[in-house]
Amino acid sequence: MSPAGTPGPDRRPVLLILHQEQSTPGRLGRLFLERGYALDIRRPRFGDPLPETMRDHAGAVIFGGPMSANDGDAFVRQEIDWIRVPLREERPFLGLCLGAQMLAKCLGATVCAHPEGRAEIGYYPLLPTEEGRDFAGEIGQPWPSHVYHWHREGFTCPAGAETLATGDDFPTQAIRVGPAAFGFQFHPEVTHAMICRWTVRAAERLRLPGAQDRARQIEGRFMHDGHVARWLDAFLDHWLAGVGTETLAAS
Repeated sequence: MSPAGTPGPDRRPVLLILHQEQSTPGRLGRLFLERGYALDIRRPRFGDPLPETMRDHAGAVIFGGPMSANDGDAFVRQEIDWIRVPLREERPFLGLCLGAQMLAKCLGATVCAHPEGRAEIGYYPLLPTEEGRDFAGEIGQPWPSHVYHWHREGFTCPAGAETLATGDDFPTQAIRVGPAAFGFQFHPEVTHAMICRWTVRAAERLRLPGAQDRARQIEGRFMHDGHVARWLDAFLDHWLAGVGTETLAAS
């Protein structure tokens, strides 16, 4: 594990769970640091432990990765089972892409490929539900019209959760579980450098049905990322609300 950054006064770090040696938290890492939260980065795939309680962390994020939530690897099962810790303690939890699928899997939902083998790689429309529109009112920022994706599997909305946003090929795009847990099928954390890196290192994925070519993805970023950035900023303020001094004093 590798703490980074300088924490603000009375601020516990945010736990960030990554899946590859070179993976980064992207824009999310910068936004947490700007808010005064240190980053506690852990990679269970390479032996880093996960905490038994969220007492020492302001929140937790599980990021994406090339593996599947259906894989039998021990670290995949470990992460899925561990999600019960923030759920039980009702602490801020966020799953992105694979992380969202792990959240759904933890709660008994189905994670599977598109029946026609389609992928979402690039920018695709995001359609808020009635509950999602109410949530946009809570955070004071409308959902972006298009968000960035890189996946071939999706998930169903688990029992007890609410769907906040839907899509076309993969209907479940955003869910909320209880007061503080969220799962997003898309990647609001992605930066321009990450898109360039992914589209070069995994260029063969761009030939999958439904995937967008590299030029269209970069064009999509210039068109849509400003709104995604504003929405993510508002979402994080809402997600982290109450984990500062008052919450620490009550812990």
